[in-house]
Amino acid sequence: MSTLPTHSFDEELDIYLRARFTLLVVVTLEEERLLQQVRTLCERTRRAGLSWDAAEGFQVLAGRSLSAPTARDPLTALEQIDKAEGETLFVLKDFHEAWGNPQIKRKLRNVAQRLKFTKKSILVTAPNSRLPDELKDEAVLIDFAPPAAAELEQVLDGLTSTPGVKINLTALGREKLVQAALGLTTAQASRVFAQAIVARGALDDRSIDLVTDEKKQIIRESEALEFYPVNETIDNVGGLDVLKDWLRLRERAFSSQARDYGLPAPKGIALIGIPGTGKSLTAKMIGGLWRLPLLRLDVGALFGSLVGESEERARRALRLAETVAPCLVWIDEMEKGLAHGGLDSGTSTRVFGTILTWMQEKTAPCFVVATANDISSLPPELLRKGRFDEIFFLDLPTSSERQEIFAVHLRKRKRLPADYDLPTLAQASEGYVGAEIEQAVIDAMYFGFNENREFTTQDVLTAIQRQVPLSVSQRETIGALRQWLSEGRAQSASFGETRDAERQFVPLEIKRQA
Repeated sequence: MSTLPTHSFDEELDIYLRARFTLLVVVTLEEERLLQQVRTLCERTRRAGLSWDAAEGFQVLAGRSLSAPTARDPLTALEQIDKAEGETLFVLKDFHEAWGNPQIKRKLRNVAQRLKFTKKSILVTAPNSRLPDELKDEAVLIDFAPPAAAELEQVLDGLTSTPGVKINLTALGREKLVQAALGLTTAQASRVFAQAIVARGALDDRSIDLVTDEKKQIIRESEALEFYPVNETIDNVGGLDVLKDWLRLRERAFSSQARDYGLPAPKGIALIGIPGTGKSLTAKMIGGLWRLPLLRLDVGALFGSLVGESEERARRALRLAETVAPCLVWIDEMEKGLAHGGLDSGTSTRVFGTILTWMQEKTAPCFVVATANDISSLPPELLRKGRFDEIFFLDLPTSSERQEIFAVHLRKRKRLPADYDLPTLAQASEGYVGAEIEQAVIDAMYFGFNENREFTTQDVLTAIQRQVPLSVSQRETIGALRQWLSEGRAQSASFGETRDAERQFVPLEIKRQA
């Protein structure tokens, strides 16, 4: 892809043209918006501009005195470009469809090589970054970014200036509406704004929900991304006070006030720890707390059978995540998808490298929440500083945290926690993780349901005693994980100081009834 990320698209394109790059491929589905920017650039720099497609042949983009040659097939179009005089940019629409023709592919290479001695360049619009091997040395790939907030505001201004349109937005509400539309194309934004006006008779704060629904439609186009509803709240997660405080401190991190203050957008966090301690639940809770779309990246779905297909799927999924930014990108159990070996001809390594590079260099406000149970399977470069803002370890819950977790699951099932002996339950469930505590409550409910009565504290105690917790069945594995934290490699999600967490690292001797 392009190596000039600090420039705007028109500045970047102008640099390439002045440097006499002869074959440029712009990856975009927004053909109309791209042509408008190309036309503006040509007029500003006094370049001639011509577009070509198989339906209408050559059309003048810029240059009033320019006459358009005649050509309806790709081969003739390339011949006309080769013959043309002067400083001209030729935009070939849908030309990637002709790349499968060996004669046209060879002709394109010949023309691109001869144009190096002229002031002419060819720009091809394409929906993806796949190039024939023969053209990879000739072409420069450029990503055409989605419209920025200023462009979306222009779209909104165009609609709101229509007579009869009602606007019930405060300045903050307008900013939130535009921010929610970030990642949509101008056509999509215009469509959803118009839909809100027609459906409700005005633009107001409720219009943000329609924008979110539009983003869901975009996510459905990807097999590797899944849109999760953000209905979990911070009250649905018991314990993890340090992690919660860290998240609350960054609740306004994606606002314009944070940008004006000079704060960069947060990159992400890694949640490492024992299975069942609430890592996935925490990812869902962050979406609800920050009111951001939550996208789960299914790393396994990225892998395809064709050469280069897996890497292309990874790039497409990550670009799609950027189109709906600001958002959360949740990589669940990343050790299963990103742990790489040499048994697949290096495909997993290349996919891993694609994701790793994106995490390091992304400029879109995509906050990554990565979870893992097995730290030994993760490559060390994944967890180095710069990839994540913080690495949190989720340990076995303490006694007070277990009381909170019991209370959460009782309230979730419409029971009053005060009706149950939480201290006794917490003491009996030492060494149990949140998922095991939840299952104990569910099992107790079955006891009461089948006897046509309300379940009791004793029912929960009985359910606890019938379980074999992970801290017993996988004592060695959990001990290794806790040792990893005691070495100072991560921040405890529950304790402010590592030494406080170390006090909890005593051998787990859980007394179980026969």
